[in-house]
This record gives sequence, C-alpha cells and structure tokens, in this order.
Amino acid sequence: MTKEKPKTTGPLEPGQRTSTVLWDDSGMATDFANVVNIQGTREQIELFFGTNRTWNVSTDDPVKVQLTNRMILTPYAAKRLSNILNNVLKEYEARHGVLSTDDG
Repeated sequence: MTKEKPKTTGPLEPGQRTSTVLWDDSGMATDFANVVNIQGTREQIELFFGTNRTWNVSTDDPVKVQLTNRMILTPYAAKRLSNILNNVLKEYEARHGVLSTDDG
C-alpha cells in the first residue's frame, strides 16, 4: 500500500480540511490494451479496452479485437481522467516528441 501526502492548491477555506489518500494496490490487476473504444450516455461514460492481435491483415477479413476490460465512469470522473491524460501526454511529447495519430 502506498501513502500519498495531502496536496493543497492554496490556503484552505474555513471548514475545509486536507485528506490523505491511501492507494491500496493489493487487489490490482494489470492488463495490456492497444485498442480503446468509448461510448456514453447522460449518466455514464464507458471505456472498452482490448487487444488487436491481428498481424496479417487482409482487406477482405475483419479485424478481430479481443475486449478484456470495461470501465464505467461518471461524466465528472471521465472529465478528470481526460484532463489528467492530456497533461501526461503534453509532458510525454515535451520529452519524446509529438505523437501523431490518424484520428486527430
């Protein structure tokens, strides 16, 4: 279990308190994904993760993606995830160069 110190962004307002986050990784599983798909409704955002293991693609054959995980987030959690991913990718590109993708 990893312990993280409280983080604050400035002076606390009256009634506010700092919290300590304990990251419990004892039940964590690690999976690999090279494919992700996302769909959403007003109440939730669903992220589907999987692996494309096709190495010899023919134009006539469909590409088979083995889906392995589905994460369901609230829209607020999805927005926080989006912000964190954007920041991490900006740092990555500053160190290693710009990543180019076909989807924009």
